[in-house]
This record gives sequence, structure tokens and C-alpha cells, in this order.
Amino acid sequence: MLYDYEYFKREILSLTTIDLNAYKEKQMKRRIDTLIAKHKITGYDKYVCALKNDKELFDEFVGYITINVSEFYRNPEQWKILETEIIPDLIQKFGKNLKVWSAACSTGDEPYSLVMALSRHIPLNQIRVYATDLDKQVIEKARVGLYSAKSIQGVPREFREKYFTPVGPSYRIDDGIKARVDFKTHDLLKDSYPTGCHLIVCRNVLIYFTEEAKNAIFRKFRNSLAQGACLFIGSTEQILEYKEMGYDRTHSFFYYRIP
Repeated sequence: MLYDYEYFKREILSLTTIDLNAYKEKQMKRRIDTLIAKHKITGYDKYVCALKNDKELFDEFVGYITINVSEFYRNPEQWKILETEIIPDLIQKFGKNLKVWSAACSTGDEPYSLVMALSRHIPLNQIRVYATDLDKQVIEKARVGLYSAKSIQGVPREFREKYFTPVGPSYRIDDGIKARVDFKTHDLLKDSYPTGCHLIVCRNVLIYFTEEAKNAIFRKFRNSLAQGACLFIGSTEQILEYKEMGYDRTHSFFYYRIP
């Protein structure tokens, strides 16, 4: 086939700077083929042409392949460990001016959850969370701060009552929480990483990457962390060679940077 998937990956890299080689091919190709079939387009060449000429189609494609699935306080038992053990430990080590990075933050559920979790220990006006994602569309959605009832069902009741206001069928998050988060676009595969972080949260995203890309990102996260700082990953993920990478693990899904 003249216009095969290899051709498509090269064109997408040129068009969007997204390197599809870093994603698990079988899984990603299936998603893309489904999207092409939805629009009744025949062939990768015609789809690339359509993406170049139709902004709505282009935006849909980027949103679809960056796999934005998120919710507040996902896996509540892990957030309980974060609130009761990890955050107090980090405050004891580094003080209350913690540098927190929510990587691949999707629609904002995670960084806003972080602000609420931190607020149990730190005055709200002292909290700052740096939140990044590859997809500009979800960053804009995060800044708006409107969520479904299902998305916020894991939020502790006192926070749900205090920080969410019904707006039709949706819920708007409080401006006081929104003000504590700085959103920016960022590509985990290509862009430089912040340094001196005390807590990095990147959950349920790297499962879509190849082992090589995933391990490279875990090493970059380690270099982003201050000595003794923590990386919090998702319940579907693990770092198999964490000791060789310079991590120690105290709980499942929590990894500390060691010398």
C-alpha cells in the first residue's frame, strides 16, 4: 500500500509534532482506523489531506489520539495515602511552598484534586500547581472548569459542597481553586521538564506508550524531582526497574527520588 501507516505517522509528526512511534502501535492504529471509518474516508492519504484542510476534523483527531480520560480523586484510596502520608512527609522535608507538577493533566480534574488535597495542610493562597498537557483543547476545558456529576463523584463531600456549583447538568469548580493552577501545553516526549519538583503526579497516561518511551519519561521525571521528592503514578502503571532508575518505593504507585 502506497500510503501506509508509516507514511501516516510521518505526516502526523510534521502536522502536529506528535510522534506516534512512541505509542503502542496496535492500540493506536486501531483508534485511528476507527476514527477514519467514522468519517467514511478511504485511506490514510485522504485523511491526512482532510486534516490539513478541516480545522474541526483536525481538532477532533488531536483530542481523540491524546486519550483524555480523567476524573477527580481517581482511585480514592491512593489519594488518601497522598493526603495523610505523602503530603505531610513532603512538607516536613521541604516546607509548605511545595513545587507540584501535574503532568498530562487532561481536563483539569487531577490538578484541581491536588489543590484540594494540599489545602488540608497548606493555606489555599500558598498553593501553586503547575499543570501541563499536550492537547490545547483539554487545557482550555480545564481553564473553564465545568464537569459532569460523574466526574466529581469521587470528590470528598466537604469539598464537593464547598467548591462546586451546579450549572444546568454540570458543576463549575470554584474560582479560588482554579486560581491555584497554572495550565500550559507540554509534550512529555520532546519538551524540557521543570526542575526541583517536590511532587510530580502523572497517572494512567503512560500505559499508552511503548516501554522504551515510558522508561525514558520515568527517568526524566526522576531528574525533575528534588532529592527525596515523590512521583505519584496511576493504578494501571508500575516502574519495574525503579531502583536502577534512582527511585525508592514506599507504597504502590508512590516513588521517591534517591541518590
